[in-house]
Amino acid sequence: MLDADFFRRWMTVAAASVDREAEQLTALDSAIGDADHGSNLQRGFTAVRATLEKESPQTPGQVLTLAGRQLISTVGGASGPLYGTLLRRAGKALGEAAEVDEAQLAEALRAGVDGVMALGGAAPGDKTMIDALAPAVDALPDGFAAARVAAEEGAVATTPLQARKGRASYLGERSIGHQDPGATSSALLIAALEEAASGA
Repeated sequence: MLDADFFRRWMTVAAASVDREAEQLTALDSAIGDADHGSNLQRGFTAVRATLEKESPQTPGQVLTLAGRQLISTVGGASGPLYGTLLRRAGKALGEAAEVDEAQLAEALRAGVDGVMALGGAAPGDKTMIDALAPAVDALPDGFAAARVAAEEGAVATTPLQARKGRASYLGERSIGHQDPGATSSALLIAALEEAASGA
């Protein structure tokens, strides 16, 4: 079973991953976006880490809801509301349970992904974070490692796509040949989930 400590560890590992990969995320974003994806997420997840240390939420749902709220308030651009919606919706779906199992987490993340799709209007194949998140959620019943692989493969698979949503869509065919930064950072978030589980 997964408790609040596990979810705090997930967010802490995610923050460390974003720190480590911020320059790479910004490099990807400089090709097809505003060149600020890495720095924006770094600021957001640093704030998440600090808030979780200060406030000590007691349930998995509270951890994700608080993290989502923090991302919305500190991350500029579209990624703050999108990541914030992902985590807040997932947190709300988990309710007030002190512990959840992996199946409940998968259902909660699916609710989060549905929220992101509704907010951004994106579907799989549009060259967005959904291309990493949707396959990861589908694979999550097979374990955290399967979810990580699915997310990473989904992110890489955005490279030959033409963007149909988000800032990159303004580039039309020029968006082809570049890996989507949002899908890449989403894969980091899912990889952090596996890392948090292995450190349990």
